Amino acid sequence: MKKHTVKELLVDYAISLLAGLLTAFGLHYFSQHNGFVPGGISGLAFILSWYTPLKINAGYYIFLLNLPLFILISIFVEKRLGLNLAFYIIVQSLALVLFEKVLPNTYYEASNGNLIFACIGSGTITGLGYGIQIRHNGSSGGTYSISALIKHWHPASSIAWLSFVMDCSVVFLVFFLGDFNIESTVATIVNLFIANFVVDYCLQGSKEGYKFEIITDNPEDISTEIMTTLQHGVTELNVQGMYTHSNKYMIVCIIRKRELSKMMRILKKYKGTFSSFSKVNEVLGNFKK
Repeated sequence: MKKHTVKELLVDYAISLLAGLLTAFGLHYFSQHNGFVPGGISGLAFILSWYTPLKINAGYYIFLLNLPLFILISIFVEKRLGLNLAFYIIVQSLALVLFEKVLPNTYYEASNGNLIFACIGSGTITGLGYGIQIRHNGSSGGTYSISALIKHWHPASSIAWLSFVMDCSVVFLVFFLGDFNIESTVATIVNLFIANFVVDYCLQGSKEGYKFEIITDNPEDISTEIMTTLQHGVTELNVQGMYTHSNKYMIVCIIRKRELSKMMRILKKYKGTFSSFSKVNEVLGNFKK
């Protein structure tokens, strides 16, 4: 096995270790003792832990419910992903059990039934754990593993409905099994929303930017000012307006979010310039001039 492959594997498992510990801590400290659950399979594990006669820690159920999934992932999708997913789930499950044994009285207790801070804490920390794991390794178990399997067998399928159904089923179960406790139900919904928001942010990345497409008769002047002021390269294209059939130039440039106001000031200097811009979720590489 090559050295760089060993290094890659070590990085994969180190990130999975961090993600598993973060997720378990968020579940233990904020969610487990306040009566609301995360979404997907982890939520079902919490429900089984609370409402079945065995009354065992949710960590065991998280492992058991995910076990067939990472076996199938290893067989049908990718062995490396399946092993990494198994490691992540084992870390998360063991950490939940250990937190309960070692730190049984260390958790956030919502005062007067006000669950809002517990929801924010749980959604943020678990969402960060899920997001780190998905961003680097492609899956965090549960619904994401089922999605990977569906994509393997039916590449054209849309799997957005799967997450929606799983999350809704958890919300309904919390509502009916919890004697129609509206506070826990709303807390579960808020927790799901915050966790998904944090996951999306992790997947999009923090290097957001804007792509500008500028139609102009002054390509040299605008390009020079962009490269001088913003320190970004530009691409020039020859285009033709279909209404007047006149030749124009289009400048394409990607800037960072914080530079948007500077770009606007540059473009306002040039009369007859038309531009549009769209959001870019992440910029990779060095795009300076």
